[in-house]
Amino acid sequence: MKIRSHSETEKIEPQMAPMIDIVFQLLIFFMLTLKIIEPEGDFNINMPIGAPSQTNPDQIFPDIKVKLVADSNGHLAQVRLGQRNLGAGPDVFRRLNSEILKIIGYPGNPLTKDMEVEIDADYRLHYQYTIKAISACTGRLDEQGRIVRYVEKIKFAPPKPPNGE
Repeated sequence: MKIRSHSETEKIEPQMAPMIDIVFQLLIFFMLTLKIIEPEGDFNINMPIGAPSQTNPDQIFPDIKVKLVADSNGHLAQVRLGQRNLGAGPDVFRRLNSEILKIIGYPGNPLTKDMEVEIDADYRLHYQYTIKAISACTGRLDEQGRIVRYVEKIKFAPPKPPNGE
């Protein structure tokens, strides 16, 4: 029986094709999972000292509260802007739109960029009236069909089910 010695064994060479495949798969994995984060920290911004304020402190706008009241069938019974009753006719949302415009002054007013409209809709109100109120509060269409924005931020009051439920 012949016993092989170490010198007689064949040299085993690793196959390179599977190793290259794995390296490329890892490279693609790391490229796809990379999240680019903007640098944080000191941006070295020089602000002017004691510059006069461009805003008028008398023009601080309060948040606007719109209450949509429903009748027993879920139809719109009343729209209130703050404490004012705007009614419930077919043109109530046009009136709401014009009242919002009176509050903000003019479309695109930079002083109103942080203003919010809170819509408090009754629990049983049909959804279409809420959408019409959102449209009336956010703006209107001009003569060319472009959107003129009044208020960007809309929030909703938490829904309150009626006492019987």
